[in-house]
Amino acid sequence: MAKDFSFDVVSDYDVAEVTNAVDQAQRELGQRFDFKGTAAKLEFADGKTGVQLEGETRNQLDAILDMLQSKLVKRGVSLKVLDTTKDPVQGGKEMRWSIAFKKGLDQEKAKQITKLIRDKYPKAKAQIQGEEVRVSSASKDDLQGVMNVLREATFDFPLDFQNYR
Repeated sequence: MAKDFSFDVVSDYDVAEVTNAVDQAQRELGQRFDFKGTAAKLEFADGKTGVQLEGETRNQLDAILDMLQSKLVKRGVSLKVLDTTKDPVQGGKEMRWSIAFKKGLDQEKAKQITKLIRDKYPKAKAQIQGEEVRVSSASKDDLQGVMNVLREATFDFPLDFQNYR
């Protein structure tokens, strides 16, 4: 009797690490000489589901975003978490940029993952379960191979692996 091994593929991020990265970026923003006396600000937006950047110019917003991205990378958080598709909004003499955090797999993203798994590892079974994909196989080596294939694939959303058993 063969026992199946499995793990879950999810699109998620560690809230604590993101919070720490934003806090570090806020502290650096207060320390940097090029932001002294300006309207530059970085804060969480509506319940830690994103960040709100404020500045006087687009270059200032880009510098704040670059600072935040460097802090995220140092804390091991994928930059694919940031949804920078919206453009900054000009309001008076300030610009605001709302950047949401990407979380969860919709059906289209889950189908991309399952198709890739079926193409590379036909013996591994991939099932869509809500906002996650459960991958199971009789061989742990196949599961390790699936993880490596998914890490090397270029998706526009972050991937994380959970419940490896």
